[in-house]
Amino acid sequence: MPSRTPPVAPAAIPELLGNRYRIERLLGVGGMGAVYQVRDLLREQFNDPRPSVALKALNDQFAAHADANALLYAEYALTCRLHHPNVIRPYSYHIDPASGRAFMTLELLEGPALDQIIADHPDGMAWPALQPLAVGLLSALAHAHDAGVLHGDLKPGNIILSTAGLRLFDFGLGRGCRGPLQRLPRLSRRLAAWTPRYAALELLDGEELTAAADLYAVACVLYELASGHHPFSRLTARQAMRMQQETGLQKPHGIPKPVWRELRTALAFDPAARISSVAALLEAFRKGGKTGWPPAVRRRWQPAAGPPAASDQSDRSRLDAAMKAFFRSS
Repeated sequence: MPSRTPPVAPAAIPELLGNRYRIERLLGVGGMGAVYQVRDLLREQFNDPRPSVALKALNDQFAAHADANALLYAEYALTCRLHHPNVIRPYSYHIDPASGRAFMTLELLEGPALDQIIADHPDGMAWPALQPLAVGLLSALAHAHDAGVLHGDLKPGNIILSTAGLRLFDFGLGRGCRGPLQRLPRLSRRLAAWTPRYAALELLDGEELTAAADLYAVACVLYELASGHHPFSRLTARQAMRMQQETGLQKPHGIPKPVWRELRTALAFDPAARISSVAALLEAFRKGGKTGWPPAVRRRWQPAAGPPAASDQSDRSRLDAAMKAFFRSS
């Protein structure tokens, strides 16, 4: 894989946090925070064979907010509501007594983010490799929506293809859309920090985050995986709409026509025309080219609540096989 520029660490983060977590190295830096690999001294004390975990803290700019600790806790609380093999596992939330810095710990993942996978496949991924990745990602997002959690920042850099499987992470711009989760503080309410080229038009216009906005973002990611390039030349939805790029959108090679119909609908700029759903897009990728559905069936289709379907185990088996094949070829 091509080398990548090392991230630059934010300042003023203590080397030892909570008298327990010792920073080993910086894993990545985003617009609002940084993620580190840290050694859990408690795990080490009891000879845990894997004493290292991931730790996320807000950067100095956001840590200076009066309610910064509550904002990071909201991300932790949203992630804790999710129990899915393709969603990152959170461990704990703390406030360091010495510095007052809030941080959360999570499972440590090894492997490339999807932006690196896209760079390694300039002509797009073949359908047999793409399908299990798409199903894993969409099932994770559908699970989040079923749990009342919106992501808000779906992009290739927030999805890791790790040795343990695909993981969706970073719910920092997310929000709870029903029940008590709606009362959690929201950073997106204070600062429109959306990633522009994956943000739905309505978000750029200042409207609230919705499931339809998540659908647009994940559709952009899937199109990029399938074709090797962003559907709208890395432009924002507003810029692409002005240039009428939506009318010239081409089906990526290898995508079955029924899947393309659903994906194309999810890429609509107008949220009223985005008549699909994450669940419908998931079902399309699961079935591949086997069948299609009339519009009346596809519109806002949602599965009944209940225990995981038998197809979930099949999805995981296909994804596991794809992961093994990927890492053998890397």
